[in-house]
Amino acid sequence: MKPITDAEFAQFQRFIFDAAGISMADAKKALVTGRLSKRLMVHGLDSFGAYFQLLSSGLHPDEVQMAVDLLTTNETYFFREGKHFEFLRAQALAVRGRPQPYRVWSAASSSGEEAYTMAMVLADVMPGQAWDILGTDISTRVLEGARRGLYTLERGRHIPREYLQRFCRKGTAEYDGYFLMDRSLRSRVNFVHANLNAPLPDLGKFDMVFLRNVMIYFNLDTKRQVVARVLANIKPGGYFCIGHSESLNDITQAVEIVAPSIYRKPA
Repeated sequence: MKPITDAEFAQFQRFIFDAAGISMADAKKALVTGRLSKRLMVHGLDSFGAYFQLLSSGLHPDEVQMAVDLLTTNETYFFREGKHFEFLRAQALAVRGRPQPYRVWSAASSSGEEAYTMAMVLADVMPGQAWDILGTDISTRVLEGARRGLYTLERGRHIPREYLQRFCRKGTAEYDGYFLMDRSLRSRVNFVHANLNAPLPDLGKFDMVFLRNVMIYFNLDTKRQVVARVLANIKPGGYFCIGHSESLNDITQAVEIVAPSIYRKPA
């Protein structure tokens, strides 16, 4: 297999920008090589240019989705940036007892850890009440895993012991070394394919949305478009959480900051 050239890498930079709005830095050439090289082998190709031509032919839509999946999958874990889940807990407690379902959206849910963390918090503070979680991602591959709700024990290291005992079922035999999210949680979490860089499907309105550690990959214009789409799905008075390393400065004035990386849509 020939090493990827600068010109070929530029083609994949444009490919992932057009598909997902992601601005891929020049330093990511090794990532592209590592994640796509197996696909070249599958198709018997000896260059990344040939693989790009295959993607551009219009004859292999499943392979295009595969390439998008491989280039957009990001690392995540349970209870990442815990202040946001403390805030979710407080807001859920404040409306406990209302008849309307409490709805939360994990807008870049990846392999599902964020959405299931939300579910554990709501199951804890809103027992017997109506609530639901939506997780969306551009990668169909990670969504399939998220729906399954099966994780290695190592990935559960940040889950509080009480929640592990209540909501996680330790595997045995062929599933030794894994745990499964309890059915009571999986039934309340729905995962749907959605591209934030395109018009969104009808998702309904949400009390709180997490869009965390994703905008760092977008340019300013893409950030503005994505945030506008997401805010349109937040109820008046609802909340929007972004990553601690991110900011909405110069992106939107449609929300007010209530805490670092937490914003409120005016009622």
